[in-house]
Amino acid sequence: MTTVYDQDFHAWTQEQAALLRAGLFSELDIEHLTEELDSMGARERRELTNRLAILLAHLLKWQHQPERRGNSWRLTIEVQRLDLQDLLKQNPSLRPQLAERIQDAYRKAILLAAQETGIAKTKFPAECHYLAEQVMSEEFWPD
Repeated sequence: MTTVYDQDFHAWTQEQAALLRAGLFSELDIEHLTEELDSMGARERRELTNRLAILLAHLLKWQHQPERRGNSWRLTIEVQRLDLQDLLKQNPSLRPQLAERIQDAYRKAILLAAQETGIAKTKFPAECHYLAEQVMSEEFWPD
């Protein structure tokens, strides 16, 4: 049996919002609402991890290719830090997960840095040695 959720997601969202506004809680599609809420939280966690991966990759490039440092890398690092600050401001419950997410993002960062620099991925440290405070600090530029 197909539902509005299966046939037209947008219509389903509008219907659920209208039911919430009207206080008709017994008519809500609780199963799908909880799935979507979980998915929204997961999307924010993925966004945090992906932004960290880009930032970490650029920090690795900065550290391992000092002769190629330029304004483009500096600006990417600055933009990612600002975007991460905004994301954490909008989702403060993610802040305690920052150190863990950095470790998760670091594996991807190694691959990105290796791809962009031509340096073998095995030449980068296997574990991230940057602290969360360093990663987020405007003052931190690894040498």
